[in-house]
Amino acid sequence: MTRILKPALLFPLLFALLLAARLCHVGVLWAEETLPLAAAQQIHYGALLYRDIWFDKPPLAPLLYTALGDPAWLLRTTGALYALLCCGLAFGFARDLWSEREGLWAACLLAFFLIFDFPSSVIPLAADLLMLAPHLAAVWMAWKRRPLWAGALAGVAFAVNPKGLLLLAVCACWSLVGSGIAWNSLAALLAGFLAVTGSVSAWLWATGALPAYWNEVWLWGRVYAGTTFVSSPLHNGLLRTLNWAGFHSALIVAAGMALYRDRRESSAWRWGLWMLLSFAGIAAGMRFFPRYYFQLLPLAVLLAARGFAGLQAAPQPRARIAALALALLLAVPLLRFTPPYAMAARATSQRDTAMDRDSRAAAALLSAAAQPGDTLFVWGYRPEIYVYSRLRAATRYLDSQPLTGVPADRHLTQSTPVESTQSRERRAELARARPTFLVDGLGPYNPLLSPGQFPELQPWLADYGEIARTAGSVIYRRK
Repeated sequence: MTRILKPALLFPLLFALLLAARLCHVGVLWAEETLPLAAAQQIHYGALLYRDIWFDKPPLAPLLYTALGDPAWLLRTTGALYALLCCGLAFGFARDLWSEREGLWAACLLAFFLIFDFPSSVIPLAADLLMLAPHLAAVWMAWKRRPLWAGALAGVAFAVNPKGLLLLAVCACWSLVGSGIAWNSLAALLAGFLAVTGSVSAWLWATGALPAYWNEVWLWGRVYAGTTFVSSPLHNGLLRTLNWAGFHSALIVAAGMALYRDRRESSAWRWGLWMLLSFAGIAAGMRFFPRYYFQLLPLAVLLAARGFAGLQAAPQPRARIAALALALLLAVPLLRFTPPYAMAARATSQRDTAMDRDSRAAAALLSAAAQPGDTLFVWGYRPEIYVYSRLRAATRYLDSQPLTGVPADRHLTQSTPVESTQSRERRAELARARPTFLVDGLGPYNPLLSPGQFPELQPWLADYGEIARTAGSVIYRRK
């Protein structure tokens, strides 16, 4: 590969492939990107994040969407550019660790899995994917003994995802412990981290959003992370981890070969610590969603690049055959997700995007009935209805999780709240709002969580009459 593809040729080719894959999804919004998009839209209307918009994740994702707007082609092009940035970081890190051959393999492998991993994970620019670039860059800077930059990049990751704290620990392992604890390096690492997180906190304080940020991201996040909807979380975690390993078997086998090859090197222990800390991020909350495994992808790609490059450089015919066999393992994700990409490009029916199509239909009905100045409230986790209808939100709640106390990862099938006191107070707050339109996007899936099931909302609902419905949404207008 290194004799054929040089970086100047490789990266334009990778960008073309990444862009083509993402443009197949130009007509779809995936669940992980809908809430940041809806929040960004309300920011454009003059609302302030956290203070006027309930948002349960750190602020970088909605701020990015605020800068982009919501043209579908721009979202997908930006996604391709971001994926290319990740590939460039993987190339640079692997090249500095070993050689350009490993760098080329790392870029190609990462691009492959940023296309053929689960589309609902790799297409949306959401918290877990957005952490990938600062994750790679921070550990790279830590290895290069640039702790200030490593800490700052870990701070950027923390502004995307609370798991950035684990990345800070990874950076400490890679930059500090190899030659003993250097307290000046530790101070520089923390200074870089605090410079970024302090700037974010200062901005939140200046806008009056800091108390709301603490309540929405950390207090609600602690309640959410402290419960799981899975009956056997350990069994579920083992099964999903084995499924991920099988799907990424080309990476796992090649990475194992690299670890065995370099087992006597003094830095081998760092890979083990990186793996353990990354898996702690996956296991947090005991849900093991596919997108959580982005925590493992950087180190898996780097080690696999080492394994592939070693086989490529080996003169023995058996090594070449082994490299070909490893490459054939890439057919698992290739064959799994090539048909869905083709179906998405033709806008044919997909089970995974049925709710998105229903939201488009509901938004079309709203747009036909709305007048200038009308407002909207959507019950359920359907923020894309705000995006498609372009209506201003009537409340700071863009979904019903904080109102029911039932997180969106389970509320289609379960109705037991993770907390009830604050959610009751928030429903009383909702009952004082007067949106023009109300869309119940949850009751048709789980009647036990329809808004009429809550006593605080029954008098409020009496002011609304049904005007239309779709398969998964009921649309009401204020009388």
